[in-house]
Amino acid sequence: MSAEAARALIERYYAAFNAGDTDAMLACLSEDVAHDINQGGRQSGKAAFRDFLAHMDRCYRERLTDIVVMTSPDGARAAAEFVVHGAYVTTDEGLPPATGQAYVLSAGAFFELRDGLIARVSVYYNLTDWIAQVSPTRLGG
Repeated sequence: MSAEAARALIERYYAAFNAGDTDAMLACLSEDVAHDINQGGRQSGKAAFRDFLAHMDRCYRERLTDIVVMTSPDGARAAAEFVVHGAYVTTDEGLPPATGQAYVLSAGAFFELRDGLIARVSVYYNLTDWIAQVSPTRLGG
């Protein structure tokens, strides 16, 4: 895969994310995709990724801006940096109560690409910062 094709794949993946198009996101992934969840474990396969997306859609409303995609010259790896603009709409297990709190968070992701598809995605953001932004004490509660 060329670096240009790798960039186009990652851009297509994030365009699908921003459009809320789960099927288009999944179309960018290999069947055995590895998904490293921020400060969590690794899930494998499209079915697990679909379940993860359904969970995220239930608890959060997010839109990404300022997306910058970087690729290796051989197109085998890529990275993206972006800003997450979100609302916390349903309480997620082990996290503060959700009341629709807004948040803005810098984040990044690393990708391994194989056969024209994303074979691994590892997402990173500052969970402590996110918790501080949605914390009732921050909101005056």
